[in-house]
Amino acid sequence: MLVTGGASGIGADVVRGFAHQGARVAFFDIAEDAGNALVDRLKGEGVPPTHFRRVDLKDIAALKAGIEGARTALGPIEVLVNNAANDDRHEIGKVTSDYWDDRMAVNLKHQFFCAQAVIGDMEKAGKGAIVNLSSISWHVGLGGMPAYVTAKAAIAGLTRTLARDLGPKKIRVNSIVPGSIMTERQKKLWLSPEYLDQVLANQCLKDTIDPVHIANMALWLASDDAERCTGRDFFVDAGWL
Repeated sequence: MLVTGGASGIGADVVRGFAHQGARVAFFDIAEDAGNALVDRLKGEGVPPTHFRRVDLKDIAALKAGIEGARTALGPIEVLVNNAANDDRHEIGKVTSDYWDDRMAVNLKHQFFCAQAVIGDMEKAGKGAIVNLSSISWHVGLGGMPAYVTAKAAIAGLTRTLARDLGPKKIRVNSIVPGSIMTERQKKLWLSPEYLDQVLANQCLKDTIDPVHIANMALWLASDDAERCTGRDFFVDAGWL
């Protein structure tokens, strides 16, 4: 199986979760040191060897080459978790055409091309699961990052159309909609007492959400227990209302 953006944050917990279930996991990231460090940590945890490759997902040719390398190393890819994204904040007035295109490339475009590249493996296997990471941001209308929110909203449409087209091939496509997740990046850049109070006030459950909670949902969606689930958004947001 393949995880994009797997070196840290949500992606690292997804990699770890699948590896501990005995899956053969390949993962991509641009953070080479973090990716290699995760491979080493997992070796010490006694799980099957993982395959890491530095891939800039904005480079579609490199993405396709990386997938071919993962296939050579671990075999056919029957599960894809499209996790990679970047939620840098940006003001409307400062967004240029180039920046907009870059945000679409970082947060949306690669999800389609990763899916396109693994469909053949899944069709041959007679089954497959694609899990796309969306965001609560567009559901609740968060401001301060219009390009990111637009890309994450588009993932809902991508998920639905892929589910329709790939269903006859027994390939399931779903999206996870995370709430405010307590990744190290989140804590470092934006988590203040005031922000945390605001998040908890919006949630039905007054508990923080950790990357492992998203990983657990990804594991379920990839499993046979979810064999009749496709074309849907699965919220892990502690009931953000």
